[in-house]
Amino acid sequence: MAALRKVTAYLRLLRSSAPVRFSSRTPAVHKGVKWTNIVYTGLASLTVGGGLCAVPFKQVEDLSRDSLIKRAASLVTDSSSTFLSQTSLALIDAITEYSKAVHTLIALKKRYLQTLEKLTPIEEDAIWQVIIRQRSEVSDRQDECTRFASTWVSAVKLCETAAEAAYISGAEHASITLRTNIQVAQSQVEEAQKLSLDTDKKLAETKVMEVERVMQNVAPSYNNVEEEEVPEAYLRED
Repeated sequence: MAALRKVTAYLRLLRSSAPVRFSSRTPAVHKGVKWTNIVYTGLASLTVGGGLCAVPFKQVEDLSRDSLIKRAASLVTDSSSTFLSQTSLALIDAITEYSKAVHTLIALKKRYLQTLEKLTPIEEDAIWQVIIRQRSEVSDRQDECTRFASTWVSAVKLCETAAEAAYISGAEHASITLRTNIQVAQSQVEEAQKLSLDTDKKLAETKVMEVERVMQNVAPSYNNVEEEEVPEAYLRED
């Protein structure tokens, strides 16, 4: 608009000097008329430009509702996949740490059973203190596995719902990708759970060995006590 005012002022200046130009020779008059036409042409162009600036441009039409829904469904599947990935890693790590703790407990118990007859009371008590602490570690790791397993199951259900919603909304690619991620996560967790079950089985076997070994050590002591008490009881009956 400032440029328009400048051109208008310049046009007035030309008009005020018009008598001088017409009083000159004919070529000068033609030049003056030509220059005036150029100024009017420029002014008209500028006026049109100013009008375009005043009128707002037509904006791009909004996306369709279906497109917006598909984009939202894709965002939901991406977030659900991330949630599933994080919970799967947490659960697998928890199962791994639990298995390590159980294997350590098994090793301690086997060592205790192998050296049971050679240990002094002080050494036996020290080993039992270590075993008790390791049992507490196993319990804590097991609780952690249970907690992450519950979260992981919720993540799987959420992903299944998100995949179904994406498929219904028309985001087939996002739905297929998420279902594939669910299958991969389930496969990885199942492998980790198999290792955990094997570890639990070995721990149960160790407990059986522990009970049998303790009973073997207790039985001779009990028989010796009975052999010592029988004569006394026999004498009392006489």
